[in-house]
Amino acid sequence: MCFVRVQRQARQHTIILMQTSQNRATRTFMDFDSMYYAMDGICGLYERKLKEINPALRNINYDISDLYNFIDGLTDLSALVYDHSIQAYLPYDRRWIKQKMLQHLRKLAQ
Repeated sequence: MCFVRVQRQARQHTIILMQTSQNRATRTFMDFDSMYYAMDGICGLYERKLKEINPALRNINYDISDLYNFIDGLTDLSALVYDHSIQAYLPYDRRWIKQKMLQHLRKLAQ
């Protein structure tokens, strides 16, 4: 039973909705096969931003507070996560995304 729950959570289709600035034209979305890939996608956005800002640096390091500042700096950020039990998407806010991000990065560090 526990294995099935973990496996099901790993496959939760996730849509990230975001707006990068006050300009409504910056509204966009990204969709991922799982929450795991969604968290990687958000990290990838931040890493691309860092590379834009620091094109001469080969290696760029950041910590969770830097990533949180990036997330908080977005005009809007939310997630829609598919719940198999009700066959619908559930909405989650920026705070939830930051909590999932911390869990995700902790798993990667192990």
